[in-house]
Amino acid sequence: MSRTISITTARGITCDVVVFGSAAASPVVAFHGLGGHLGGEPTLVALGDRHEVFAPVWPGFGASGGEDELEDMLDFALHGADIVVALGLERPHLYGHSFGGMVAAEMAALSPASYGAVGLVAPMGLWLDDHPIPDVYSMLPYDFPVHLFHDPATASVLTGGVDFEDRAAVTEFLIDNSRRLGTAGKVLFPIPNRRLAKRLYRVTNPVAVVWGASDRLMPPVYAERWGELLPQAAVTMVDEAGHMAPYEQPAAVAAALVSTFG
Repeated sequence: MSRTISITTARGITCDVVVFGSAAASPVVAFHGLGGHLGGEPTLVALGDRHEVFAPVWPGFGASGGEDELEDMLDFALHGADIVVALGLERPHLYGHSFGGMVAAEMAALSPASYGAVGLVAPMGLWLDDHPIPDVYSMLPYDFPVHLFHDPATASVLTGGVDFEDRAAVTEFLIDNSRRLGTAGKVLFPIPNRRLAKRLYRVTNPVAVVWGASDRLMPPVYAERWGELLPQAAVTMVDEAGHMAPYEQPAAVAAALVSTFG
């Protein structure tokens, strides 16, 4: 079960936070990826068996607004830190998937002592010239399933059950999706490289790096690079999972995170 609370940061940005689990163990703050909260968040539900998980909605991904306040990577990282303060948490673990993983890693690099362990599932933020990341802003809708999922047939999680025979529903979906991509594009377009690699040496926290073995958006060679830049990290490859590993193999992803979070 989950519940939703609303918080306002010191900067004046109001956002919803979905809460999973209970306060049985140290809290986790979980940052979602480009698709927003999807499919009931099965990995966060699994984490909620051991931790109270706070999953904020990024500005631009919900109804509360605030995306105009975020202009660059530092703004996103400070907004994440402001959320932690607004929730009244001390040294929570950080979790981030994809775009959210990039922000979580940046937060830990800026202030490692403020957080416990860090869980990164297929985080964006690095760039390898020999392995360029496909441009999500040039993709057509039918391109996404192949790039994101081990089994493209499971891609319906991206649409949240939208009836594509309903013109009004399709219009609303496309507008919302454009808003989400526009907000994230401030740090992902034209390529997701904001020199994070130069700052990862500051991350002294225990780190779990988790990657889908079939990821075609962020190929597994990026997992190796994260492991090189974060020598204290434990890298776990998840079989039969692509970039959307938290939705394809939630039990395996949660187990890899719990091994670091405790």
